[in-house]
Amino acid sequence: MALLDAGVVVDRRHEVIGRGHAERLVPLIAELDGGGRADTLFVGCGPGSFAGVRIGVAAARGLALGWRIPVRGFSTLALVAAGAAEEAAAAGGALVVMEGGHGQWFVQPFAADLTPRSAVRSLLPDDAILIDDALVVGNRAEAFVARRGAGRALPLLPDARAFSLLPGGALFDDPSPIYGRAPDAKPMGTA
Repeated sequence: MALLDAGVVVDRRHEVIGRGHAERLVPLIAELDGGGRADTLFVGCGPGSFAGVRIGVAAARGLALGWRIPVRGFSTLALVAAGAAEEAAAAGGALVVMEGGHGQWFVQPFAADLTPRSAVRSLLPDDAILIDDALVVGNRAEAFVARRGAGRALPLLPDARAFSLLPGGALFDDPSPIYGRAPDAKPMGTA
């Protein structure tokens, strides 16, 4: 997370949390200058871990309500692409590949200007490697390039410092989770 003033990062926190998002998120925000208070909140809406995405969106909406400020969302994959903005511009675009759970990867190609070239998909690795972008970024980039046998891998995690590089079209109102794939649970049939 980062606190920005006119697009410049004035404070930030970055932790990779396996479990314990709910317990750690609000204290991390409180550690930022001024308790993290801002004029607008922006929240990564996923795709990502089911619980992590829901916790992040719920916390942002709750803080925005309590602080009486607007909250907007963005795709986490777009933030990963923004973290590789310079490389993506030089390569003519990039494919973001992130862990998707259940043996799948979340994949989404971005143009050189960081606009999405298609929607996010959740694919098995053997299907994902059919996408032919030369530059592959994300936490599964190295595995992707190794499996495909070609391309350049740039391992990245979402980093709020890249937020100001997101194109304006990447932001949306009324943030809610982006799951990236269909739910595992199915509704029960009627008896």
